[in-house]
Amino acid sequence: MPRPTRPPAGTARATACTETVDTPAGAAAITWHEAPAESARALLALGHGAGGGIEARDLAALAVTLPAHGVTVALVEQPWRAAGKKLAPAPKTLDAGWTGLWPALAARGLPVIAGGRSAGARVACRTAGPLGAAAVLALAFPLHPPGRPEKSRAEELDLAGAAGPLLIVQGGNDPFGGPAEFPAAHRPAEVPYADHGFAVPKRAPVTQEAALAGLTGAVTEWLTGLGLAADTHAG
Repeated sequence: MPRPTRPPAGTARATACTETVDTPAGAAAITWHEAPAESARALLALGHGAGGGIEARDLAALAVTLPAHGVTVALVEQPWRAAGKKLAPAPKTLDAGWTGLWPALAARGLPVIAGGRSAGARVACRTAGPLGAAAVLALAFPLHPPGRPEKSRAEELDLAGAAGPLLIVQGGNDPFGGPAEFPAAHRPAEVPYADHGFAVPKRAPVTQEAALAGLTGAVTEWLTGLGLAADTHAG
């Protein structure tokens, strides 16, 4: 796991604002965490999972950390969630919502990285090629339903990998697929002891803060390697 990366000392957190975007699946909401205009290098769009929203700890941690590295973060609330519904729709409807809001992301004029956690990661993987995403970030990718390894979704990772650079970040104890279960071509960065929501047990030899710092560090290092984030450790 790469070294943890935090915002530089003295850097203020990004100011968040939310806009509504109409899509074929209904109205979606995008909460923007802006990088300073003079340093903005890329835009990372992150979708939520089927069982939660943009308040998920991994999404929130990236939204706080990445703007200081020149990456604007757009936390995307799918139409079903924005409308207050409790059950996610079919994958094709999720893909339609994501595709419909993509122009609002691309309008910023920055390279757009498609990303998300769990079901949101699957959407990003399936649509990256047609939408022309600069790269894909898959957090807690549900490789298979719990206890059903034969129901693999690895073909969605193949789609993302064919579209461009792909980073998967996976909890070491994720019941939807541990790091060792992934195909060799798509080995994830591991957050040790973490579950599907990147929570770590109290008895684990790492704290929750350290686990999230490892996650944000892995993502920042990957983006820096792509030339899409500033390396604040250089020199």
